[in-house]
Amino acid sequence: MKITRQSKLTGVTHTKDIPVTKEQLHELSSSYRTRLIQAICPDLSPSDREFLMTGITDEEWESIGWADEEDA
Repeated sequence: MKITRQSKLTGVTHTKDIPVTKEQLHELSSSYRTRLIQAICPDLSPSDREFLMTGITDEEWESIGWADEEDA
């Protein structure tokens, strides 16, 4: 599903294709959510979870010198 988010780091709007269902998105957006994103979307990569929560892309993290732990 194509997801569009505004980066909380740069303010730039990005769209990314993420394997998530409408039900998962609904639960994530609920103000009464009791489960962590890792439990709601266990198959997503850390990068995709970060994008859903903050809109920040890997490229933006790299541009400020924050590499993924796997890249370090």
